[in-house]
Amino acid sequence: MERVILVCTDPSSHGRSAVDWAEREARLHGLPLCAVPGSAPDPSRVAMVVGNIPDEADATGPSLGSRLPVAVRASDRPLVLVPDRPASTHRSGRVVLGVDARAPSGAAIDFAFDSARVRGALLHVVHAWSLPSCAAEWPFALPERERATWEDLEVQFLADVLRPWREKYPEVPVLEDVVLGTPDQALLHRCESAELVVVGGQPGAECGSVARALLRAATCPVAVVPAR
Repeated sequence: MERVILVCTDPSSHGRSAVDWAEREARLHGLPLCAVPGSAPDPSRVAMVVGNIPDEADATGPSLGSRLPVAVRASDRPLVLVPDRPASTHRSGRVVLGVDARAPSGAAIDFAFDSARVRGALLHVVHAWSLPSCAAEWPFALPERERATWEDLEVQFLADVLRPWREKYPEVPVLEDVVLGTPDQALLHRCESAELVVVGGQPGAECGSVARALLRAATCPVAVVPAR
């Protein structure tokens, strides 16, 4: 059955950012575009849901569901939220993916690889990690050798997670980036000039803390891809 991209736009919004982004995405994927304000066609025909970042979305609550159209709240498809006025028109063309190498979201990884593929873009994969609890018990400054050993382990985790997708999408160049710090800080710093940033999520427009942090300061579209 033919799939469509569904655009849920805020009727009061003066911007066309979400529609413009969806039109381009439809062309890239060769899909028809269905633009509706609040209702959805057969969910099995929806490839993704695209909408504006709600003005009230200060991301202080656990869910954006109450602020989004019914079609979005009921969807288990990738949700792409587009800021009305990006801070900069200069974009590198990179797709940035935030992934937890210890609990990866296969749906988000596949979405990001495919997004990079259709754009002919670099996929910048960011995995943030923290020092193990035993590091806090170290009586002196943490030896660089110990830190490097833990970091090497995280690098290997990420490489192992991405291997199946690198084999599935051999044409996609990938930058693997392992960062000591929090996921939201790592992603916010690296998506400043990105064309798209992708993170995992839960069905029903439930956004985790990382996605909410991105939406607060979004200057590029944010894709929240539910686990399957």
